[in-house]
Amino acid sequence: MHPHDPEDAGHLPASPSGRVPQWVLQEAAGVTAPPEPWRGAVAPPRRRRGLWSGLLVAAAVAGAVALVDPSELPWAQRLPQASPGLPASSEPARPTDRPTPSGLLVPLGPPPLPPPVGGTHGFTTFQDDGVTPVAYDPCRTIHYVLRPDATPPGGEQLVHDAVLRIADVTGLVFTFDGYTDEPLTTERAVYQPERYGDQWAPVLIGWQTEAENPALVGDVVGEAGSVAVSLGEGPRVFVSGTVSLDSVQFPEILGGRDGAAVARGIVLHELGHLVGLAHVDDDAELMYPEARRAVTDFSAGDLTGLAALGAGPCVPEL
Repeated sequence: MHPHDPEDAGHLPASPSGRVPQWVLQEAAGVTAPPEPWRGAVAPPRRRRGLWSGLLVAAAVAGAVALVDPSELPWAQRLPQASPGLPASSEPARPTDRPTPSGLLVPLGPPPLPPPVGGTHGFTTFQDDGVTPVAYDPCRTIHYVLRPDATPPGGEQLVHDAVLRIADVTGLVFTFDGYTDEPLTTERAVYQPERYGDQWAPVLIGWQTEAENPALVGDVVGEAGSVAVSLGEGPRVFVSGTVSLDSVQFPEILGGRDGAAVARGIVLHELGHLVGLAHVDDDAELMYPEARRAVTDFSAGDLTGLAALGAGPCVPEL
């Protein structure tokens, strides 16, 4: 993007050096959820929002929760007697910190083959081997809901289109569960049976102002992240997450030149973080820490990482 492009002059003011600043994506530090098995905190990554002189978006931060067998839970009890005088059931108490296991061992959608040329990519968090990335379980549908408050015109369709794209490039299966009034916060339980039934809480996507989400102050335009859980010595898998998008800045982006493509690229970047991609130093990739008009879709390195994230382990006990 040339600094003297007359079309740019009305949209992106130049920096004092004369160079048109780019949208910078700033990566946040990792966060570990508390060790109690009954708690799960989503620690979303941060995406910066700012004036047209520079929009920043942030990386995903993955939380982690360890689950235990029911007998180890402090409230574990035997099931109630079927009728007076009969001995209590010997069946163990059902876990209250997670839904009924899915029992599926076959991926719902095969991950696509990575591009033959590969490319630069990185992951937000790894298994204990330090090499294998933590990912969503490909044998389980990823449910997502929208909090509709303050959604800008065209914003909902933008999200649905981006989800379809992330499903296509990972092989993961997403389904839209509708709308919710659940508050969009970083301290969110990943299992909420009273609200969502016997399943992991769906990914929550919504729009917020910087007053509602202090992480959006300044140049942040959004944040996204997922929480991984594990059972015993088993592998960790992401089970839920959040995506927060700036309700003030996105209408301005959508109204600018190439606004729809730029906004879509930002949402795709956030969803990349949601499923486990980290920032990279290659400016040809969408996960590069600067969002530019020239790159509004996943490139070879991004696609290589996303294919790997679509081939995570199936963990039927979760």
